[in-house]
Amino acid sequence: MEQWQKKIQHVVDRIDDCIRNKHDESLTLKLLAQEFGYSESHFSRRFRQVSRMQFRDYLRYRKLAFALRQLRDTDNSVLQIALDHGFSSHEAFTRAFREAYGLTPSEYRKHPVPVALRTILRPFDCYLMENGQTGMTSTQGRVKTYFVTIPAHKFLHIKNYESIGYWDFWQKQSLIPGQDCETICGLLDSIPDKLDDLGGDEANSGSGQIMGFINDPAGRICSWGIPLAECYGVRLPLDYNGPVPPQMLLMEVPEGDYIVFEHGPFDFETENSAVEEAMEQAMREFDYSASGYHLDLTPGRVFYFYHDCKRFWKYIRPVRKEQKLSEL
Repeated sequence: MEQWQKKIQHVVDRIDDCIRNKHDESLTLKLLAQEFGYSESHFSRRFRQVSRMQFRDYLRYRKLAFALRQLRDTDNSVLQIALDHGFSSHEAFTRAFREAYGLTPSEYRKHPVPVALRTILRPFDCYLMENGQTGMTSTQGRVKTYFVTIPAHKFLHIKNYESIGYWDFWQKQSLIPGQDCETICGLLDSIPDKLDDLGGDEANSGSGQIMGFINDPAGRICSWGIPLAECYGVRLPLDYNGPVPPQMLLMEVPEGDYIVFEHGPFDFETENSAVEEAMEQAMREFDYSASGYHLDLTPGRVFYFYHDCKRFWKYIRPVRKEQKLSEL
C-alpha cells in the first residue's frame, strides 16, 4: 500500500501543476494510467482506495479550490475564472461551486466566509503516518539555537487537553463533529493573510498551518512539567477582523521573546527519528542559566511547532529575560 500511496501522491502533485499551468489536456484518467503502466480500471480503483473518492470528483474539487482563491484574491470576472479552470460556462461553474461550498461564486466574492475546502490529498503524509520512517541517519550538530522577538499577532485554532502528539491529536479530534482533520484544514485553507503562508498561487495546500501548545492550567502536564493544551491553527495579523469558524478559537498573542531550536531540511523516511532525537536533546541540554533567559510558563503564552521536512523542523518556545538583582 505504501508504494501506491507514493504513486497517488505523485498524481496529486501532477494534478495541481496542470491546473496551475492550465494544462488540462494532461488530466485524464487514461493518460495518467498509461504513465504508470496500468489499465484505467485498475488505476481508478487504486486511486479511489487511497483517496476515498472518484478521480473525476477529486479533479473537480481541486479546480474549484484554485478557482475559489482567484475569486477571493483577484478582480478577474467570474466567467473568466470559470473558463480558466475548465468549466464550460458561468452556469456550470456556479452549479459546481454551490454544490461544493453551499453558496454561489458571486455570493462568496461579496462575503468570503470560511468554507471547508477539499484539502489537497496527502496520501503519503509523513505527519499522519503513525509509525514514521525506518532509518536512523545521524544528524549530530545540525540543530541551531537562537533567540527572536515575535511581534504581537493572533492565533486561530482548535485545542485538545488530552492529546499527545500530532497523530493522537487528530485521532481525538475526529471524534468531535466538525473538528476532523479534513474539515479543520479545509476551513483554515480558506482563511486569507496567514502569517506563515508561503504565498504564491498554491490553492488549498495546508500552507501556513502549524501545531501549537498553549500554557494552560487546564492542560495536560507534558514531559517538561508544563500544563499545555495542544493546538492546531494559523497565525494571523494582529489587525485580523475576519470571520471565525464556530468550532475555532481566536486569541491575541502579545509580542514576546522566544528561543528557537531549528533543524534544516531532512528526508522523512530515513532521518525523522534522528532529527527528533537531536531536537529533544538540544532542548533538554540547553543551559538557560547561562543565556540570561528562562522558559516563560505564564498562562496564555504559546509554543509553536513547525514540522516541514522540505524546509525545517522547528520548536519555538516562549522565554523571559532573567531579572538582575538590581532590578528586583
